[in-house]
Amino acid sequence: MGGTLPLPPRHRPLDETRRGAVVRSGFEMQTLVVIPARLGSTRLPRKPLAELGGHPLILHVLRQASLARGVDQVCVATDSEEIVSVVEEAGGCAIMTRSDHASGTDRVWEAAGHFPDAEAVVNVQGDEPFLNPLWIEALCARLSEPTVELVTASAPWLGDPSDPSGVKVWVDERGRAVDFARDPARWPGTYRRHQGLYGFRRDALGLFVSLPQSPREIAERLEQLRWIEARRPIHMVEVDEASISVDTPADLERAREAVIGRPALCYGADESVS
Repeated sequence: MGGTLPLPPRHRPLDETRRGAVVRSGFEMQTLVVIPARLGSTRLPRKPLAELGGHPLILHVLRQASLARGVDQVCVATDSEEIVSVVEEAGGCAIMTRSDHASGTDRVWEAAGHFPDAEAVVNVQGDEPFLNPLWIEALCARLSEPTVELVTASAPWLGDPSDPSGVKVWVDERGRAVDFARDPARWPGTYRRHQGLYGFRRDALGLFVSLPQSPREIAERLEQLRWIEARRPIHMVEVDEASISVDTPADLERAREAVIGRPALCYGADESVS
């Protein structure tokens, strides 16, 4: 693969002298972004290291997340020494975590333990190489509202509604998620496409991982249903356009076509969120 993608200097590898050190740089709360990544994906084995535009996919996600303004630290949480090496060789921060986590958010919580001063934690799924950094900023802004514990994002639905890799979300008039599902027939009415990132207040993240996995979470393989079935609100941020998530070999081919001709994976400030 090609040379490394440049990363901001604050995302260098973690060492013992920096453990817990999160320097306030933007938002009212100290903000940590964690990208969970594991090699054992069933639908696309070794997904984080899949080649995309001459670089491993995980480095595209890391770079996009690192472009978010006001974030204090970005790191990758993984159970793979191979992923740690790739990230650290690129100048990024990577943390080894246990291999037996039930979900990516459980892995994020372990990584957050290295940064006890972080008050807001954003979970960016490791299959989002075209992630718009403004989405992270929008989630962090919502987390500054006292009543918001957990916030995620949605985009208008485009494409085949029967595609099970595309997660549907139904949103009520207050801007809160009613439900998430892969089957569009789950609920009546208009649904949107869920985007792969979550913003938590730290105490809410701790509560999330303390809850048992719910039956629908296991059946649908959607960890956010753990919070819904616990009757806790998920607030939604609306974005204008869905990104290309990489969950299957077909998704990877679409991403490879999309990256052709791009000088850099970044977005301008004219993109909108609400």
